Amino acid sequence: MNELDAAGVTEPSLRAAYTECRRINAHYGRTFFLATRLLPARTRPFAHALYGFARMADEVVDNPAPGTDPAVALDEVAVMVARVFDGGTPADPVLAALADTVRRHDLDRELFDAFLRSMAMDLKITEYATYAELHEYIHGSAEVIGLQMLPVFGTVVPVAEAAPGAAALGEAFQLTNFLRDVGEDLDRGRLYLPTEELAAFGVDRELLEWSRARGLPDRRVRRALAVAVARNRAVYRRAEAGIPLLRPESRDCVRTALVLYEGILDEIAALGYDVLNTRAVVPRRRRLGVALPRFLASAWSNSRLRVRT
Repeated sequence: MNELDAAGVTEPSLRAAYTECRRINAHYGRTFFLATRLLPARTRPFAHALYGFARMADEVVDNPAPGTDPAVALDEVAVMVARVFDGGTPADPVLAALADTVRRHDLDRELFDAFLRSMAMDLKITEYATYAELHEYIHGSAEVIGLQMLPVFGTVVPVAEAAPGAAALGEAFQLTNFLRDVGEDLDRGRLYLPTEELAAFGVDRELLEWSRARGLPDRRVRRALAVAVARNRAVYRRAEAGIPLLRPESRDCVRTALVLYEGILDEIAALGYDVLNTRAVVPRRRRLGVALPRFLASAWSNSRLRVRT
């Protein structure tokens, strides 16, 4: 059955809006998109809509259209989000799909306001001294996305009980992004690795920029990144503990996303922590090796269910 049919999305313009979100997810978020194939068809469009909105806002900040002011553009997004929660249906397809998702799942407005606050922080703050300071940004940029997804995925316990695991998953993914994208973030003038913790290894922004510009890894940087990777893995363990609290049909999706995203840390280690000059990517064969057995198991389970019914 078509995903949109399974989800009960029948209105033509809304179907087009969800289709656009699916395209955005498939293009920009390959790991998460692959994992969503393990969700029930009726759930996938809403996951794509939430991803599409997050990506749209992120692009406004990181890749503004030539001649535009990202702060103004982000304010416009905030106005449209306010309309969503006031009962409106924006013309923008991503926000139209978001509005429908918000209404169907009764999503909390504060999660979206916190996300937009963190996006605005990217326009003003270029570095953080400690992980405690960084956490405010991580909460809005990543933890809230896990919390937005929670009602879509469903839980077998009260949502509040499953919330810490969902937030930890968002944090884990974001920390991995910070480690993978150190060089690209430096090119944008940003540094998400806390400066006080880097300083403990004799690392500062100047050394990172010097290493990136010359393509020369530095042992001090390697040591600092190895510790950051270990910290990141501990967050994945907290997130993993929350998977059994999800509805059974959503667990394979989240577990697959977790395994594949944590695999980026394995690739970072395999590169000798040289993330300033090389982008760590999980090879396609590994992605398929993780996801394919779960796809087959899911297909077998669904076929048996159809036979019974």
